[in-house]
Amino acid sequence: MIVITGSAGFIGSYLAGFLNQQGYYDLVLVDDFSQARKAANFENKKFTAQVDRLQFFDWLMGNHRFVQFVVHLGARTDTTEFDPSIFDRLNVTYSKQVWNLCVEYGLPLIYASSAATYGNGEWGYSDSHEIVSKLKPLNPYGESKNEFDKWVLSQKQQPFFWAGLKFFNVYGPNEYHKGRMASVVFHAFHQIKQTGKLKLFRSHRPDYRDGEQKRDFIYVKDVASVILFLMQHRKNSGLYNVGTGQARTFLDLAHATFKSMGIPPNIEFIDTPLDIRDKYQYFTQANMDKLRSIGYTQAFTPLEEGIDEYVGEYLKHNKYF
Repeated sequence: MIVITGSAGFIGSYLAGFLNQQGYYDLVLVDDFSQARKAANFENKKFTAQVDRLQFFDWLMGNHRFVQFVVHLGARTDTTEFDPSIFDRLNVTYSKQVWNLCVEYGLPLIYASSAATYGNGEWGYSDSHEIVSKLKPLNPYGESKNEFDKWVLSQKQQPFFWAGLKFFNVYGPNEYHKGRMASVVFHAFHQIKQTGKLKLFRSHRPDYRDGEQKRDFIYVKDVASVILFLMQHRKNSGLYNVGTGQARTFLDLAHATFKSMGIPPNIEFIDTPLDIRDKYQYFTQANMDKLRSIGYTQAFTPLEEGIDEYVGEYLKHNKYF
């Protein structure tokens, strides 16, 4: 059995489908399955069991001998939520319990960290363990992910293999439920479809022109590929960046989305909302040397290619993976 927490969500449900494609059907899906807006994410997946996230620890205690791997992707991911207690409960405390049970039962573990841990990038974007304690995330979500990373690195007892994955800007199928937290590609598609134009945040810094803020955008298919590689690799434990290693501008993303929709570009710049302006990352770019050094050789999907597939095969048809 492979356990996937957060399996009703974006990356978790995509991973379940991706593993099905690779012939893995003995999956245990863990999440809060009561939300109707997430139902389509997992309803066509092949799996052995569904377990409510509140019942998961009891389930694992009774079934751990059947489990081969735990992929812990469940988390509160709202970067505009500023109540630290929510993140402490769902992202830190829950994850510590997952970790401790994996240690107790000898289970390998992959868990989701985030590029939000890097804050403004004062220490760069290297997944070196040496800088984790120095990082200054810009919001409680990023802080919760970094707090758990720091706790993990302080643990003397560890699973025989573990990996904390610092996801950069992931986009792709199965994010219909995410609302404001959905990817820029998702919002761009729907804005263009409804209005024929796209609004991008203007720059509030003199060193960046409007639309030239840069992010490392990674297609969810590549994220699933990295996870599968690490599940099969099972050595070289540690924190790993999961991005493409190439920062691209929001203008690049906008033009690719217009092109994939067959609509001439029409871009308007608006002020970044005040509630996120001082917490807005102007640049992210994953240093991918560590993952490459342990043998991951697969090329990452170019932004234009990923957007073309996402728009053409999924968003245009309101289709799920």
